[in-house]
Amino acid sequence: MQALVFWLVYPLLWLISILPFPIFYKVSDGIYGLVYYIVRYRRKTVTQNLQLVFSEKSEKEIARIRKAFYKHMCDMFLEMVKSITISKKEISKRFILKNPEYLRHLESQNKSLIVMCGHYASYEWINAIQLMGLKFKTFGIYKRIRNKHFDKLIRDIRGRYDGVLINTYLASETIRHNQEQGILANYAMIADQSPKLSAARNWIHFMGIRVPVFVGSEKLARKLNMAVVYLHVEKVKRGFYEATLIPISENPETAPPNRITEEFIRLLENQIWKKPEFYLWTHKRWKHRNEPIPNNAKIIN
Repeated sequence: MQALVFWLVYPLLWLISILPFPIFYKVSDGIYGLVYYIVRYRRKTVTQNLQLVFSEKSEKEIARIRKAFYKHMCDMFLEMVKSITISKKEISKRFILKNPEYLRHLESQNKSLIVMCGHYASYEWINAIQLMGLKFKTFGIYKRIRNKHFDKLIRDIRGRYDGVLINTYLASETIRHNQEQGILANYAMIADQSPKLSAARNWIHFMGIRVPVFVGSEKLARKLNMAVVYLHVEKVKRGFYEATLIPISENPETAPPNRITEEFIRLLENQIWKKPEFYLWTHKRWKHRNEPIPNNAKIIN
């Protein structure tokens, strides 16, 4: 059944991916209308999240942000599809790293790097960074999809241009192995996920609301002495993004406890406050906010 679903859907995705960009974004507009007005995909969750975070905003302003978010979400989904066939030249024009020299600086120190990312702007085209003449291989940490055929497609898409995807369950083991073998690399991690309540050992204020937070990136960086940066991605206009690497810690072993995690959250927050429509509001990021905090939990801020 999984194979049947895949082979029914894949030809359509491929056809969409080869469309010229003006027509391609017309398709995205059509999908937006379907998703927002007819399917109403997670409308309740998105509305509740926006009302929770922006309690001071009017219903009209919440509706404006919500519509802008859905339009961006559909664009980003289609841009992932576009990655099936997009050329290196085209993606290099549309996703620009403004300070690649900082990556080269870290490479010159022979130090692996953790790139902390949020669900903000474009995290589908960050594999374009691998095209900028880097010495180190780039690994992306991702969550496996149940349909093995679509999972392979996602790995092929996100792993283009010599990048490699690692399942979240194998990430720590793979990174430690690479470090032990002297394999230096860049590791891109989406770090604003919500942990399961049973694993909620660390809590932080995110957008003014206390929630559990993952600290795996910081733990790995400290243990293996890997530099840490935040990938600040901005949507310049439709289909065009600019990214900047913002240093968090080049020597995590000496950083104060929890400083790396807190700095990442604050940098992501600043982007969301300024342009909230580019954050992924469909995730239930604040679902544990009313749960009692365990006695053995750490309160970061």
